[in-house]
Amino acid sequence: MSIEERLRLNVHAAIRAYCESQHDFRFKPNDPIVRLHEPTFSTDEINAAVDVLLSTMVTMGPKVKEFEREYGRYFGFDHSVMSNSGSSANLLAIAALVNPATPEHLSPGDEVIVPALSWSTTLWPLVQCGLKPVIVDIDPDTLNIDPNEIERAISPRTRAVMVVHVYGNPCNMAAIGDICRRHGLQLVEDCCEALDAHYDGKPVGKYGRVGTFSFYFSHHMTTLEGGMCVTDDFELAEVMRALRAHGWTRELEDRGRYLRQYPDIDPRFLFVNVGFNLRATEIQGAIGLIQLPKLAGFVAQRRANSTAWREDLSRWERYFRFQIESPKAQSSYFGFPMTLKDDAQFTVSEFMAFLKQARIETRPIIAGNIAVQPAMKLFDHRVVGDLQHATRVMHGGVTFGNHQAVDAAAREYVNSQVAGFMASKGLA
Repeated sequence: MSIEERLRLNVHAAIRAYCESQHDFRFKPNDPIVRLHEPTFSTDEINAAVDVLLSTMVTMGPKVKEFEREYGRYFGFDHSVMSNSGSSANLLAIAALVNPATPEHLSPGDEVIVPALSWSTTLWPLVQCGLKPVIVDIDPDTLNIDPNEIERAISPRTRAVMVVHVYGNPCNMAAIGDICRRHGLQLVEDCCEALDAHYDGKPVGKYGRVGTFSFYFSHHMTTLEGGMCVTDDFELAEVMRALRAHGWTRELEDRGRYLRQYPDIDPRFLFVNVGFNLRATEIQGAIGLIQLPKLAGFVAQRRANSTAWREDLSRWERYFRFQIESPKAQSSYFGFPMTLKDDAQFTVSEFMAFLKQARIETRPIIAGNIAVQPAMKLFDHRVVGDLQHATRVMHGGVTFGNHQAVDAAAREYVNSQVAGFMASKGLA
């Protein structure tokens, strides 16, 4: 064994010893706290990242390529294109769909139907690429886009639908797919909250022309930051690969066609399209390769938590509406969302403040009704209907942490504090 290898293994051993002494993210009944998320990574991921740093080969390279291949193989996607964040994945997907090099591409001014209950970077790429968001309401039970509202919103300028699988709950892809086929619309899936969620036996992201995922720190698995675009459309994947890195040909699978066409240009710096710099790093790829095999276990714990909470908290259904798993769907339960009913006799702020005192972290559900955010006033868009359900979620929605570190003791602590709040309101 070389000196370098011995030194590297000593570093690994030191990191392992540190993590074993410091990284205990389990719930502690004697010092209770339930965070919105606890890290999914520890010794193995940190050592993998350190190995990349020690190699000094840190920009996008073989680790990213390997992670893309493994991710596609794991879920059955033909093409996976990694980016530096889930938001970048959305931007990359929409920019590629609008790009003139993409067959049957969208054009500036085309309308794209989106749900009111969504995140900002679901909509901003549409605006940034010259498309017009058409915002529609959600189903109050699933929290997903309402297929009836999609049908209602279609106009002669409508060219696409962009769905969001809210909190890992797959949308009604049968109904939405039927609408898109009948009206000749392209389908985009924002799966950033829905890693390892399935509809009718197929992973989300497989139904649209393109799907996007996020590996942010607080998601089901992480590459710290990071995202992925998936598609079975080779030409679309090639455009995304070019746009991801300056518009050049370096990462294209079929770069030979351009090299033959432009033999007088240095093949290392051959630009065939516009582009960004949305590349992932080798550290992200290396961490992803460690995290991916753990994903199923992380999701299994989330599903177990949600099943138990749905049963335990059902006693409070008089006051809360709980998210319902869509028919044919297998949710990956990004959180455990609840919405106060109109006659709940208390406010969501009061509820969240009580849980905060008990050191149970909470947050609103996504960004609420995106149509009422002040930034929307700056950009052309269309709203269909009164968006009452998304507005109700915005003003009465709450979720607490549902992740791999939440166990039976943590669930029972949450249950006891919810009961304590209800008792404080004279509702027990």
